[in-house]
This record gives sequence, structure tokens and C-alpha cells, in this order.
Amino acid sequence: MAGFATKRLGKELSKINSNSLPPGIELVSADNFEEWFLDIRVLDSNPLYLNQIYRLKFRFSPQYPIEPPEVTFVKLADRPIPIHPHIYSNGIICLDLLGQQGWSPVQNVESVCMSLQSMLTGNSRNERPAGDEEFVRANRLRPKDIDFYYDDNNV
Repeated sequence: MAGFATKRLGKELSKINSNSLPPGIELVSADNFEEWFLDIRVLDSNPLYLNQIYRLKFRFSPQYPIEPPEVTFVKLADRPIPIHPHIYSNGIICLDLLGQQGWSPVQNVESVCMSLQSMLTGNSRNERPAGDEEFVRANRLRPKDIDFYYDDNNV
């Protein structure tokens, strides 16, 4: 991994370990500077996500933070993939913040988690993205290589 990415992730990890994360966000593992796992939960009483904890996987390229991390939800026995119009059933997230167009190097792991918390908090639609089944069946691209069209910022 490139020196700048390692330095930046080292600073982020040090901050996370010393200051802790905002409520509802917990670091599960950060054994290297290539892949981290965090748990998030929605803090309000949104019935769609009440008492649920979700696992996120962050994958960092050597170009981080110039390039966004690859962030997906991971399904485990006790960690479902949240149902949301911008989250596919395989855990891929359609969010401009995670694409080259919407990403800024000032963002970090904490701010991405908070954005996803907020996205879940504000959702009232118990549905997957249109074409979820076909997308999950046919997609062979990594999330960073998918050219999403961001047409619905109201969810």
C-alpha cells in the first residue's frame, strides 16, 4: 500500500482508538490498512431498523483518500443487509459519496459511517432498489467499478 494511504489510515485508526466513534458506530477489526470492518446501528426509533446492527466492510486502495474506499454491507448470521432503496441485497451501496463524483479526500471512515447511519435513519421505504434481483444475479463488477446513476436523493 502506498505511503500516503498508510499514513492517512494510521491517523484515522489512531483517532478512532483514542477518541472512540460516535454513538452507534463500532470498530470491529482493522488488522491492516487494506480492509476494515465496522458495525453501525440506527439510533432513532425508525421501525425498519429498530434493534438491528449492520456490518460494513471498508476496502482501501493504495490511492486512498484520493480515491474513495469500497464500502459494502456484509451479511452474517446476526448482521442482515439493511433493506433500503439504495442498498442491494448483496450489500452493494448506491451512494454518490462512495463514487468518484461525490467523494472528497476530506471524508473518512467515520464520516462515511455517519452518512450511512443518516441514510438509514431518514428512510421510510421498506424496499430494495429497482432491479435488485437482476443486478445481484448478473453483476460481476466490484462496487467501485459500477457506474451508478444517482437519480433519487430523497431517500
